[in-house]
Amino acid sequence: MNRKSNVPALVGVRRPLSVAVAAALGMFYAGGAIAEESEVKLKEVAVSVEVDKPVPINSPAATEGVTARTLSTVTVMSTVPGEKMSIDVPSSTGSRLGLTPRETPASVTIVDRDTIEQRGSTDTQEILKSVPGVTAASPPGSSGSVFYRGFGASSLTQLFNGITVQYDAIAARPVDSWIYDRVEVIGGPSTFLFGAGAVGGSINYITKLASRDEGDSTQARVSYGSYDTSQLSIGANRRLGSGDGVKNYLRADVNRADSNGYVDGNTREAWTSAFSLLTDITPQLSHTLAIEYQKETVDRPYWGTPLLNPTTGDGRINPDTRFKNYNSADGIYEQTINWQRSLLDYRISDATSIRNTLYHYDALRDYRNVEVYKYNPTNTAVIRSAAYLTRHDQELTGDRVELTHKSQLAGRQSDWATGFDYSVNKQTRFPRSVSGMVSTVDPISFTTESFFDIPGMVPGFDPDRSNTVTTLALFLENRTRLSNALSLVSGLRHDQIDLEVTNHRTVTATNPAYFKQTYSPTTGRVGLVYDITPAANVYVQYSTAADPPAGILTTASFSQVRDFDLTTGKQIEAGSKFDFLEGRGVATVAAYSITRKNIAITDPNNPGTTIPVGQQSSRGIELAASLKVTRNLMAQGNFSYVDAQYDDFTQNVGGVVVSRAGNTPTNIPARVANLWLTYNFTPELQAGVDARYVSSRFGDTANTISDSAYALYGAFTSYRLQKNTSLTARVRNLTDEIYAASVTGSPMFYLGAPRTYELALQTHF
Repeated sequence: MNRKSNVPALVGVRRPLSVAVAAALGMFYAGGAIAEESEVKLKEVAVSVEVDKPVPINSPAATEGVTARTLSTVTVMSTVPGEKMSIDVPSSTGSRLGLTPRETPASVTIVDRDTIEQRGSTDTQEILKSVPGVTAASPPGSSGSVFYRGFGASSLTQLFNGITVQYDAIAARPVDSWIYDRVEVIGGPSTFLFGAGAVGGSINYITKLASRDEGDSTQARVSYGSYDTSQLSIGANRRLGSGDGVKNYLRADVNRADSNGYVDGNTREAWTSAFSLLTDITPQLSHTLAIEYQKETVDRPYWGTPLLNPTTGDGRINPDTRFKNYNSADGIYEQTINWQRSLLDYRISDATSIRNTLYHYDALRDYRNVEVYKYNPTNTAVIRSAAYLTRHDQELTGDRVELTHKSQLAGRQSDWATGFDYSVNKQTRFPRSVSGMVSTVDPISFTTESFFDIPGMVPGFDPDRSNTVTTLALFLENRTRLSNALSLVSGLRHDQIDLEVTNHRTVTATNPAYFKQTYSPTTGRVGLVYDITPAANVYVQYSTAADPPAGILTTASFSQVRDFDLTTGKQIEAGSKFDFLEGRGVATVAAYSITRKNIAITDPNNPGTTIPVGQQSSRGIELAASLKVTRNLMAQGNFSYVDAQYDDFTQNVGGVVVSRAGNTPTNIPARVANLWLTYNFTPELQAGVDARYVSSRFGDTANTISDSAYALYGAFTSYRLQKNTSLTARVRNLTDEIYAASVTGSPMFYLGAPRTYELALQTHF
């Protein structure tokens, strides 16, 4: 879209299901992995010779009775890493029992390192586009926003190496992908694995660690692209010392990213690093020390683009404002993150092992912004408001003990995992705001003030309240083979959660000096997996979850949790995972129904209060597949459909209680589809295209404003310069689509990136 155009533009273009969806619906015939195949015709020789004495090999007696026949063709397949769905690799997110996604009675997606690099996923949210049905965006106020199976915010758990910081919408903001080995996602209620807050699913970002198997290796990547976006990355794995006795392995990964941003005045600089030391103390005992550091500075963050009036129906923008930034001239977002983990592994026997994980997380986040922009009634000026200064100071310390044991139960294999997790999570926030209008500016030609020139805004941080969440959890899992084909997989978790809130400001009836709440949820899963053949199975499962009634516990106020218990969620899911076309393809299919009860709603008899009696639900299907179409053509894709709604939900609108029952929750698309096609022209030259389709979403619970469906296309070409060095050119948003990455926050939409180009050089040795 030309910046100079004065024609109002729809955010996205409403159209029938795009090419991406049409292709994804045929996924079982066009999703897949490149493999090299060789046909080997073997001859079997049967020799029947009676021997009383040595027989010369060339004598007639040696060949007498010899028969030869040609056997059927044997096909040998070798798959290029990252080009086939990972359903036979053990997942730590779907279970603690070391099960693969194929063995787990749930939807489990693994996006491995090779797939991350193949698809050019630059950060964690880009990685999530590989997961069926997941959408994500990074508006600064909720930059960790992820939506899955009809739920988002506190109803999804985002984990870092299996650890939740219980502040996902903020703490899980996009992180540059270089330090991550893989991302694993389990769909639906999974509180029984990692704790409260996982009705819609759990996402686990897993960092690279020092490896015994990788040997001495080095990886490096340098890239440059549109808007002066650059990235320099390096990683190395080394064995320290040699000989017998104690063995040490070191890994270090460092990434630096810079960008001027596609919105005026917006710049970003980020350092991301991960270091780990693996020590084999004895053949049975090992220890890993892992340290991560993240430092990110975003100058003049982009908060969104104002919608033209009337702000109903499909949101519209003036295309001349597509790249405008109405934030203060010195607006800022900064964060500093430190992770430390100590992992002690002891193999008691071939059947029993124990792991202890001691962890500490420290985060400091600063905001200084004017955050809301809307047009005046005549669409001739933009009104800027909501000046907000805040700091988030968060610390999490915990210890987790996990014991796994392989055994027999009534003569059948029965594997167990059990343990406990104890953590203390404390956060203090320091908000300061100036309500009302900051200024009114021309939509196109304007300047904005320095933040502390805003009347009533002064520097400094005064604490509001401190939230301390103390959790003690006990968990147990089991997988028992009931027969050679049928397995029972179950899990159970009980949490004791203590929330303590200290008020640092004026004490009122709705904001007491101190209050405490205790929650004791018990959640679980039971599922059956039946192997129809060695290459195909079906499964069914029932799982439950627990969720904060409103907001999240690390920021909860008295009014949000007063006399409320945690909400409850349950899911019934059935599906199948199978190979097809003689192993050239892999596919998964799942159908599910989720219900979340006791969510906070406005009391119909008292609009000034809330009560925990609401209900929200979703039903949907997910398909994913990969297929080696020909020797040189690989296709992969996925498609999801979800019908999400509020079953019982009311809001206070100007003192009047309004029912939203039957409405769709915000930011939830009914359909999401992805398709990736890659073709090998020569052993050195590879090219590919990709497509992503996201259907329309509502921006408010009243369902009065929405965006239009959109489709994004991309392409890349990669040339292998040497055995381990490649040069890749990539274009994203090929058609320069104007679309909303997030629609929550009317009267604004948070727009996605325009067309961008990137050139990257990557090597390993």
